[in-house]
Amino acid sequence: MIDTIQNEALTVKISTLGGELQSICTADGKEYLWQGDPTYWADRSPILFPYVGRFTNGCYTLDGETYPMKIHGFFSEQELSVAESSDQSITFLLQSSDKTRAIYPRDFVFLLQYRLEANTVVVSFRVINQDDRELHFGIGGHPGFQVPLDEGLKFDDYQLEFSEPAEPVSIGFSPTCYLEGPDTPFPLEDGIRLPLHHHLFDHDAIVLKGMARSVTLKSPKGSRFVTVTYPNMDYLGLWHCPRTEAPYVCIEPWSSLPSRQDVVEALETHPSILHLGPKGVYTNAWSITLG
Repeated sequence: MIDTIQNEALTVKISTLGGELQSICTADGKEYLWQGDPTYWADRSPILFPYVGRFTNGCYTLDGETYPMKIHGFFSEQELSVAESSDQSITFLLQSSDKTRAIYPRDFVFLLQYRLEANTVVVSFRVINQDDRELHFGIGGHPGFQVPLDEGLKFDDYQLEFSEPAEPVSIGFSPTCYLEGPDTPFPLEDGIRLPLHHHLFDHDAIVLKGMARSVTLKSPKGSRFVTVTYPNMDYLGLWHCPRTEAPYVCIEPWSSLPSRQDVVEALETHPSILHLGPKGVYTNAWSITLG
């Protein structure tokens, strides 16, 4: 089912399947969200939980047992219930079940909220550990945005401009997209700008740490933009389908990193995973601003 929230600036559609954004339109009818062409990438904006990225051999261990887990976890495959809704806000709920416990043996509640504030979509996470054991998880967003945004422009006319100068580091990945260092400096033009071109993604995603906590997709030749702000996410993934001329870019706030190459990770000791004590509550939020 598709739910809609709306204000004077934006109309946003979200699927109850995985709480995935389906559309973000401005008042003039312009669609900013990638629309899921399977030629390049069939998804639009999946929510990543309880893992970000790939596990070596598609599995992990927890409490001494081995469990399967697909890339980016299982949240996107779950049908969510609506906990609360209004014209400008909707909250989805996922409760652990026999189905989730078969691959992730913990009891939890996940509340996912989309809220409109003028021309901004605020995406909020609330994870409640209902188990008497520690909850170990990763969490993140994966929204894709159309490029170009302006009529008459092309992909290479756009850039990603960070909100302040920084010296980010690119996480070292193997050719099969697992951690395999070394991490290397990732210089930006004037410390803030990354010009876009399709060959940036020939080796799959770029994942940064130490970057500014807000980035804008824009062109000096155009007027439309998208700003993604992630004040409490330590990593940022940038991606489109490798070795193609895909007309979109994903800007992905992540809390953690994928598996190490050739290591079947024990979730309890995973180097970048989040840990939430029994009955604990984890909250985080990021946002998408359109102009």
